[in-house]
Amino acid sequence: MTKADLINEISVQTGYDKRTILRIIDKAMFNVKKAVGDGDVVSLRGFGTFNTKLRAQKTARNILKNTTIVVPEHKAVAFKPSPEFKLLIH
Repeated sequence: MTKADLINEISVQTGYDKRTILRIIDKAMFNVKKAVGDGDVVSLRGFGTFNTKLRAQKTARNILKNTTIVVPEHKAVAFKPSPEFKLLIH
C-alpha cells in the first residue's frame, strides 16, 4: 500500500476529502519523525512503538573491493509492533 492508497482508503471510509487526509497524514508523520529524531519514544496503542537504538561499532566487508571496513557506532530507528498488530501478521 502506498501513501496515495492509504489516503484514498481513509477518504472513502471517513468521507473527508483527500486534501484534508493528506495534510493530516503528513503532519502525523512529521511529528512522529521529529519526536523519534529528538530521542523520544512514540507509542501508538494498538499499532506499536517507534524509538531509536544505539548500534555498536562492527566490522563489515566491502565485497566489491574485497576489503574490511569498520561501521562506526550509530543510532537506528526501531519499530516494535503491538501484540494486536502481531496477531494480524500470523
